[in-house]
Amino acid sequence: MKKYLKLLRVEQWVKNLFVFVPLFFSGNIKNVDLLTQSIGAFIIFSLAASVVYILNDYNDIDADRQHPEKRRRPLASGAISKQKALSILGSLIIIDLGLIFFAQFYFDENLWKFATIIGVYFVMNLAYTFKLKHVPIIDIFIIATGFVLRVLAGGYITGIKISQWAVLLTFVLALVLAIGKRRGELINAQVSGKTRKALDGYNVQFADITLSISVTLAIICYLMFTLSPEVQARFHERVFYTVIFVVFAFLRYLQQTLVYNRTESPTKIVYRDRYIQVTLLLWVATFLIQIYFKE
Repeated sequence: MKKYLKLLRVEQWVKNLFVFVPLFFSGNIKNVDLLTQSIGAFIIFSLAASVVYILNDYNDIDADRQHPEKRRRPLASGAISKQKALSILGSLIIIDLGLIFFAQFYFDENLWKFATIIGVYFVMNLAYTFKLKHVPIIDIFIIATGFVLRVLAGGYITGIKISQWAVLLTFVLALVLAIGKRRGELINAQVSGKTRKALDGYNVQFADITLSISVTLAIICYLMFTLSPEVQARFHERVFYTVIFVVFAFLRYLQQTLVYNRTESPTKIVYRDRYIQVTLLLWVATFLIQIYFKE
């Protein structure tokens, strides 16, 4: 069972929690119907993401076998055969299409927008897997756009309007994670002496500069988000103070990246780094207080 979970990259599904962003920031987290819709969006998006991961691993088998960590992936290691992987891939596509079809009987008229987002995400990642991941800068922009699509999917399926600052914040936050991953890969390449085409056009100095710029933009976007009239009206003006948690989390991430070189896989931070975990919990708790106990 473990090898199949690794093939689906279930641990990466944490990225799809971004579909809950519109629901969370709208203050409707206790609305059962909207919460059900968001959970449905999460499941559908997660299965679509797993299809993309399987395609990527299938396409990169030879390259992954040369990588110190990726060689342990089920396809690269031979734990799962190519035929079995393709069979699982086909099953996931059928299940996902079935869930989208079934959703039309429960969700509102915005379902077609949600389905369009899923389609765009899938086509974009096909292009990324087979070509664009080897094109510097465009590759990280595609990764960042994928996170924006997750937020838009959550907004469309629930009918919740999404703040422009929230969209921009999502994009630059994802850029930070993508650049951090590229930097980690560059460091590993220096140690092992093995590189791959996806790193062409990058070096550590460029990654450090772009990472610093992206973190700065992310903090500015979050600051403007908390100061926007709609957010101030929906929550409380004290929401501005949550910037403290955001700045701390970014500084911790930069420390892990620039000092300890531990961020080839950004999602590992969420699972391993206690400082960032506590900061995220405090940030979420503070926002919940602002939403439901603002008086």
